[in-house]
Amino acid sequence: MPQIFRFGSYWVYFWTNENDPLEPVHVHISNGSPVANATKVWITKSGKCYLCHNKSKIPEKTLKNMMRMIEARSAEVIAEWCNYFGKISYYC
Repeated sequence: MPQIFRFGSYWVYFWTNENDPLEPVHVHISNGSPVANATKVWITKSGKCYLCHNKSKIPEKTLKNMMRMIEARSAEVIAEWCNYFGKISYYC
């Protein structure tokens, strides 16, 4: 899994197979190594985060902080998505 960055013990990453057709830009978050039911966060066209689900059960305060960090680095996330998948679409 392409790791974008880490936040303490949490990994922020893409799955290598994001379905066909390719899903809109998003990241997965898990505590430690990537897992199948990781928390999923959409990145909007304006660079904001939208929580799809929190299947990793990340504590609310930690998740809010992580989402703020992802928003601050959304340009990097979007660039990495484009480099890795070769195209991009947005949830909203």
